[in-house]
Amino acid sequence: MAKVNPVKILEVCRVTPSSDSSKHAIESSLSLTHFEFFWLRFYPVEQIYFYELTDSTSSFFSSVILPKLKSSLSLALLHFLPVAGNITWPSNATKPVVLYTPNDGVSVTVAESNADFSYLSGNHMNEAIDSHQYVPELAISDSKAAILALQITLFPNQGFSIGVASHHGFLDGKSIVMFIRAWAHICKQIETEKIPTLSPELTPCFDRTDFQDPEGLDMVYLNNWLEAKLPGFNDTPKSLKLLPADNSLSNLARATFDLSPEDIKKLRQKLLSQLDDPNQTKTMHLSTFVLSYAYTLVCIAKARMFEGKRKIIIAFAADWRDRLDPPLPKNYIGCCVTTNPIFTEAETLIDENGFSFVAMKLSDMIKGLEKGILAGEKEKLGLVLKSIEVGHEDVIAVSASPKFEVYETDFGWGRPKKVDFTSIDWNGGISLLKSKGSNGGVEVGIVLEKREMEIFNSLFVNGLIDMSN
Repeated sequence: MAKVNPVKILEVCRVTPSSDSSKHAIESSLSLTHFEFFWLRFYPVEQIYFYELTDSTSSFFSSVILPKLKSSLSLALLHFLPVAGNITWPSNATKPVVLYTPNDGVSVTVAESNADFSYLSGNHMNEAIDSHQYVPELAISDSKAAILALQITLFPNQGFSIGVASHHGFLDGKSIVMFIRAWAHICKQIETEKIPTLSPELTPCFDRTDFQDPEGLDMVYLNNWLEAKLPGFNDTPKSLKLLPADNSLSNLARATFDLSPEDIKKLRQKLLSQLDDPNQTKTMHLSTFVLSYAYTLVCIAKARMFEGKRKIIIAFAADWRDRLDPPLPKNYIGCCVTTNPIFTEAETLIDENGFSFVAMKLSDMIKGLEKGILAGEKEKLGLVLKSIEVGHEDVIAVSASPKFEVYETDFGWGRPKKVDFTSIDWNGGISLLKSKGSNGGVEVGIVLEKREMEIFNSLFVNGLIDMSN
């Protein structure tokens, strides 16, 4: 029997920047950087914020929650005008740009669901496909690609969710999280201040005048895209359509695992026990990110039963805002990340000392980034696209970051009960977020096949218990 769809679409509308300022009536364009050209056709960044609110009746939602969310979104877009626009690639232009024109806006889907809110917003294992009904699709054609789409879904008497889909070719994870937090900040002020303002850390900077690309990476990446032999792009090489997802969601499960500060200490001690010389740690970059990612990777490799010589790519995104010369401001909005792959074989992960091996590899990679050198960047996208063409190795990539303050996103009805980065579903990745308790812990989001998830759960949980013995 077919599964009943619990989601009912109530409205699809477009929210435009507030007309309280003349800024919304001026057409403007923004150049893209080589970082953005790298991600031009990759999957969107997708998130869901779940807010528990037992007072969220249909009446309260339609008369209070929804109007406040829409009006504050309109005000927020006035600060983030390019986010309301689109990426375009005119036929006579060498490069695509972000174009904002008057009356551009963000597509907002309003829906209602009779699904179990607790099930969707819990840490336990659930079917990955269930969450995707709460994330909108970006409107993308050959000639135009939306920057942002939102979906607001009511769960009567349980709460509501905000689903976010943002174009990776313009907004990296840090940028979209900053926009959502700015929107929430305005929403929370909207009844107490006549003209809500943004704090300096939430005020966006789109200035690209100091951005330098001495290696000409922008054209290298654009030519990589134009020359790649990818399905569906041969007839329209300048198409802005995204690469098709390579995962079927039907047999995938999602779950969230917590690493407490005490667990992080255990991992650090475990690493020390696997090193020939404990003094090695003095020169290693052993952040919470490195320890969490390394432990999770080893558990995934074992759960997926990788064979010894199987090729594995470990990948993470590095933020270059403060690594460039001159550095970009922390409130810079755009995509400013590179993917950093580590090529290895499965046997190095499933080995008895696999945890320390991965931690050292990640440490070396991050320490190399601190030198501020974009080494190997010219070849990187070409290699990635080639691997897609011929069938690539298994990739275990991490999205999001414990530095993202997603659990500080309060629209006026409390902080989110749960935040999921559902874009990891498309590549079987990992998300790492700062725990909502703000105690220094980490939330690890995982997507695996259901049978693999059961094995992973046992390995992850029991591995931490064994470290205590």
